[in-house]
Amino acid sequence: MAEAFYITAKGLAENGFEKLPRELDSTKHLIYSSPATLDFNSPGAKGFGVKRAGLVIPGSVMLLIAPGCCGRNTALLSELGYDERFFYLLLDDTDIVTGRYVRKIPEACAGLLAELDYTPSVIMLCVTCVDALLGTDMERVCRACFEQTGVKAAPAYMYALTREKRLPPMGLVRKSVYSLLEPQKRYSNECNILGFFSALDDGCEIYPMLENAGIKKVREIGRCKDFGEYAAMSRANFSIVLNSEARAAAQDMQERLGIPFIELTRMYRADKIENQYRLLGQAIGAELDCSAYRAAAEEKIKAFRKKHGALTFAVGESLNADSFELSLALTEYGFRVAEIYGTVGERNFFYVRKLAEVSPETRIYSNLSPTMMNYSPAPEIDAAIGADACYYHTGKAGVWFNGEEQPFGFRGLDMLFEGLDKALDEREEKK
Repeated sequence: MAEAFYITAKGLAENGFEKLPRELDSTKHLIYSSPATLDFNSPGAKGFGVKRAGLVIPGSVMLLIAPGCCGRNTALLSELGYDERFFYLLLDDTDIVTGRYVRKIPEACAGLLAELDYTPSVIMLCVTCVDALLGTDMERVCRACFEQTGVKAAPAYMYALTREKRLPPMGLVRKSVYSLLEPQKRYSNECNILGFFSALDDGCEIYPMLENAGIKKVREIGRCKDFGEYAAMSRANFSIVLNSEARAAAQDMQERLGIPFIELTRMYRADKIENQYRLLGQAIGAELDCSAYRAAAEEKIKAFRKKHGALTFAVGESLNADSFELSLALTEYGFRVAEIYGTVGERNFFYVRKLAEVSPETRIYSNLSPTMMNYSPAPEIDAAIGADACYYHTGKAGVWFNGEEQPFGFRGLDMLFEGLDKALDEREEKK
């Protein structure tokens, strides 16, 4: 019987990134969209895909410019309360072949404004692979829309074709989201946090640490209640980038607004978290003492291990973490990771090499490989982390760990182990 393809951490590390197995390279095979991957495979899918991300600007509306086949999954946004902010310009075959629809976009914007009883802050123009193939100049289209309506427009590129490129759809939409910020006086005691569309968890230690360093106002787009609060993000003295997909946006803000940025990485290894805070403190000229937060997080992990034992985990990629970094962290905390379902890239191959040293037999799968149709759950798994891992291990204790309150730093560790503890207790009660 055929089996799902996997390779061990040791085997993958020995091959090297240049010899990535075909099954782990989504550019070399058909993409399998199982229920485990639907949440994140498409840039227009559930969660903060391109469409919902484009609406994160307070007071914005969106015009989806697409053939019907590209717009069908937008009904999911209605469930989240976006139905009154979403409009369509559906394209027929002639529109696509001739490109004539481009001239209709300003008219469509004027038409949707006539239907509203308020003036939106911006019209996000969501375009699809059609415009990627045609090479539509969306900056010019946005200017034409502004000239006709008096309301600013910005592009949201739902280009699935560019998913593997240097600037993928979620990187492009982040750049667009911050493109409406305009220069104004900057204040030394204000900063931005960029990277996610929702805010960090309220209990994240970065807030009090920055406050102790003299930063009195920390702005995140997920906390902006109106367009005025969004516009005030250009007052920041610097930005902290917590997701590499926001790097292009931060670079654009640096060039246009003069706001420099510092890039951090969401990690779950306590020593690396502490080191990042030390480096952040050096960059802003302050000492950031996180020792108490580290001690509390490590004590919580020890208590969890004492209570539940040295568990064996399956780790997915539909979660608020890098699958491989999180797996390495779990291994270093004394747990075992038997399986990882993740996308291997140049950035995280470093963690693959580290995993090969401490957990060489960890099996690495690709969610997108068609061979996953033959996947059989491993019996040794005690708990799953990630929505996809939970799908594969139905009946096991697990946490999706992909909520909208974003984990970061030592608070991220707290959130993970609190969730796992609750899931394991509930599983035990059901027995």
